[in-house]
Amino acid sequence: MQQVNSTVSHIDISTAAKAKAYYELLKPRLSFLVVFSSGFGYALANQSAISWGSFIAFLIAGFLVSGSSVTINQIIEVKYDAIMKRTKNRPLPSDRISEGEAIWFSIITGIVGLVLMFLATNMLATSLAFLSLLLYAFVYTPLKRVGSIAVFVGAIPGALPPLIGWAAASGMITYEAMIIFGIQFIWQFPHFWAIAWVSDEDYKKAGFKLLPGGGAKDLNTAVNIMVYTLFLLPLGLLPTYFGLTGLTSGVVATVCGVLFLAQTFSLMKDTSNQKARRIMFGSFIYLPIVQITFLIDKL
Repeated sequence: MQQVNSTVSHIDISTAAKAKAYYELLKPRLSFLVVFSSGFGYALANQSAISWGSFIAFLIAGFLVSGSSVTINQIIEVKYDAIMKRTKNRPLPSDRISEGEAIWFSIITGIVGLVLMFLATNMLATSLAFLSLLLYAFVYTPLKRVGSIAVFVGAIPGALPPLIGWAAASGMITYEAMIIFGIQFIWQFPHFWAIAWVSDEDYKKAGFKLLPGGGAKDLNTAVNIMVYTLFLLPLGLLPTYFGLTGLTSGVVATVCGVLFLAQTFSLMKDTSNQKARRIMFGSFIYLPIVQITFLIDKL
């Protein structure tokens, strides 16, 4: 009886470990950020009472599609993940999930997510979600070993979630939708480059080339980060200018943009990992604060 209980316990532990590994494949923190941004676009575009059933289904669909794309990314990059400190313990390089299991997982989550999105919203939003998956998994991923053009390409699927949300709620792409897409698109550059700066040693082991110019952690790269951050100041005012939101959000976006920009000047003076890490964390704070303010101001 004791042996049977021990066997059952072992099976339970193995099943739980496998489920945890599959969950890690989805990169939940990144996928939840995608869901947040897409939900922001949906709520901003919605002109009537939200249908909570459709909205929740849309968010689940977005999480699954995002999870599928990052799983494909990990399948393609498994041999590079294995040699980098920050990624060597992921499910694939640590052999907790086989490549075959990951492939099937990405197919199932991708199909279920896209079908659910079509049923909950419309063809436009579903098509944009599919485009995002293709660009991230099959264009951005291999380009990471080519050069910093990967950051430009990766910024497109990175900025598509609010546009997808807008399309899901309204069934169309308007200039207001392109404004919120543009803000998140430009935000990607200081965000990506700060991460690439901090993780430069690891990235070089895998042959990833994400920093601009000569790919060095120097003043040139710091200036590039500053210039793209500077663009966020006028972009953050466009929703107010076009009447999408009120004056409050314009003020908050400007204040956040100035604080974000100040961090880049600090990096230009002191090109250290510590300063780049502050920009990285600053980028994580800037976007949700600005987006939440846009939503509150609209209400």
